[in-house]
Amino acid sequence: MFREKLTQSGVIKRLFKKFNRHLDKMGLIAHRGSIVDASFVEVPRQRNTRDEGEDIRTGEVPEDWKDDPDKLRQKDMDARWTKKNGQSYFGYKNHAKVDRKSKVITNYDTSSANVHDSQKLGDLIDKSDAHHDLFGDSAYSSEDTDKELKRRKIRNRIHEKGYRDHPLTKEQEERNRMKSKIRVRIEHVFGFMENTMKAAYIRCIGGVRAAAVIGLINLTYNLCRSVQLCRT
Repeated sequence: MFREKLTQSGVIKRLFKKFNRHLDKMGLIAHRGSIVDASFVEVPRQRNTRDEGEDIRTGEVPEDWKDDPDKLRQKDMDARWTKKNGQSYFGYKNHAKVDRKSKVITNYDTSSANVHDSQKLGDLIDKSDAHHDLFGDSAYSSEDTDKELKRRKIRNRIHEKGYRDHPLTKEQEERNRMKSKIRVRIEHVFGFMENTMKAAYIRCIGGVRAAAVIGLINLTYNLCRSVQLCRT
């Protein structure tokens, strides 16, 4: 299978970057600030026993799977369960950084679904973000994030977060509302993937294959987005 060959050769991220260099030469990436966010990409849910689930979480292969290679091949040892807003998800996350103006994905990374969005921020930002605004929801807000962005000379436009006994002031709420008008553009990206591309659910087993499929999803989105930009 062609996709399997791409996966095994590890070229998908290189293809994504090469196409983005083409878009950059065409002037389709504005470089006027970026937005970061993550979206769940689910895989077929697995029904494991509590002991099997505990083994998987600790990186161990359940004993009875070791003697059944056919069963083991059908088990995803990398996908994880998580909850958000009361809804359960099983699979992976697509962590993306998009160009604020063009909505082109400029960088991405993948993880299991239980990894917090903020843990991948350092893998998304790079020297091209220096002296530009970076927008994101309050999941990215922390003292460590603020220090990291200052160190890299990136202007922090991430939503401010309220804490117990320290709610947001009216001024902070107003700043967040202004930031939301820009940050929402990345929701358009994930919305296109989910509704038009039907890419919120994939059928593959294992983190390597999931990362490859998610990379192809991001590349395909950029192909579609470039067509839209060229028409306007």
